[in-house]
Amino acid sequence: MSLPITSLSAIFAAALITVLTVQVIRLRRKDGVVLGDNGDRVLAKAIRGHANATEQLPIALILMGLAEVQGAPPALLWLSAAALIAGRTMHATYFGIHGMHWKLRFYGMWLTFAAQVLLILSLLIALLS
Repeated sequence: MSLPITSLSAIFAAALITVLTVQVIRLRRKDGVVLGDNGDRVLAKAIRGHANATEQLPIALILMGLAEVQGAPPALLWLSAAALIAGRTMHATYFGIHGMHWKLRFYGMWLTFAAQVLLILSLLIALLS
């Protein structure tokens, strides 16, 4: 069984989470913070960006994998993957680079939500076909 769409999306997700993890580690080491954010707003923002990625990406990848295994339309899966990757990149950019415009977060979450809805629909279509 091959899951190329889910596999490519998982590679992206793992790379993104790794970048966000390194950012949190870098900021913690810079200020000697062992646990939490020590009241540092930049560090708190980086921690939340990392946490949000680890909250959103797994469910999307699970839905994608299930939909792909069940034979969902590849066009819907590729569209979902593209929306997920674009959305998570925009969201991570807002959280990972201090001073970025809040609209990146807004549109990033919107695209992530749209991807998840498309994945739910893809899985339903596959199950009902």
